[in-house]
Amino acid sequence: MESESGATGILKNGRLLRRAQYVFRRDISAWVLMLPSLLIFVFFIWAPLISGIHLSFFQTKGFDLVRFIGLQNYIDVISESSFKSAVANTFKYVLWSLLLGFPLPILVGVMLNEVRRLKGLFRFAIYFPAIVPGIAAAILWKLMYHPTAGLLNTLRGVMGMDPSLFIQSKDLVIPCIIIMMTWKGFGSTAILYLASLQGVNQELYEASMIDGAGILRKFWNITLPQISGMFSLMFVMQVIGVFQVMYEPLSMTDGGPNNASMSLMLTSYFYGFRFYQAGRAAAVGVVTFVILLSLTFVYFRLQRSNDT
Repeated sequence: MESESGATGILKNGRLLRRAQYVFRRDISAWVLMLPSLLIFVFFIWAPLISGIHLSFFQTKGFDLVRFIGLQNYIDVISESSFKSAVANTFKYVLWSLLLGFPLPILVGVMLNEVRRLKGLFRFAIYFPAIVPGIAAAILWKLMYHPTAGLLNTLRGVMGMDPSLFIQSKDLVIPCIIIMMTWKGFGSTAILYLASLQGVNQELYEASMIDGAGILRKFWNITLPQISGMFSLMFVMQVIGVFQVMYEPLSMTDGGPNNASMSLMLTSYFYGFRFYQAGRAAAVGVVTFVILLSLTFVYFRLQRSNDT
């Protein structure tokens, strides 16, 4: 009996091995194509993520591990008032970006889709800000926001208006930074929406025109449902991208005035490269990751419940 069961197990293992070899050989071209991306994903995303989580549990001297301290870095970071203001500011960045920056690419994509002449020129003009390096764009807008010599305040003076503090104002600094980020990034997103719009069945628009539907009705009942997949993807990508805002406030305001533009990732940067407290920097990064993971999970659960 034992010999029979052993032989049966060997046969099953042999079948599984042959099945695995067959699947691998059948999909070998796909594995070869995915291998570079998998290696990049493992070494440049998962490895640093795991290393950062490991680092967050240690007291550090510079970037050298000194001793294991458990959750102490998290306790120290969360107990500081600057961290609480950074969390609040980060959510403000996201909310302002959804108000100012999220609808604009959709509207621009729709307008580009309706253009009949000079399509290439308009696409280039809209996409051009995405070509400008991020730091250069931030410095350019910082000069435009200058309280005395900036272009915007110069125009306000020509129109007889008093100068504005812009990024030197606690109330205006985050919306001003979001305007710069929107100018920098809306072109590439609009091109993606345009590609999605060009896949919409034109017969739907023709039928709606016969029924007497106006522009707003066609946009609401046809355009938005047809690009809902791209809409959801861009929503998640924008929340994740803006939640990690760092170099824009760093180069434009250095987190000021009075920490009014400080974000979570900028706080992590300051801990790591100004105060040389790598453990706390990693702890802030882990907290940011957990918040983003939770927001993404909640969003997809709500979307799934709405679909059902």
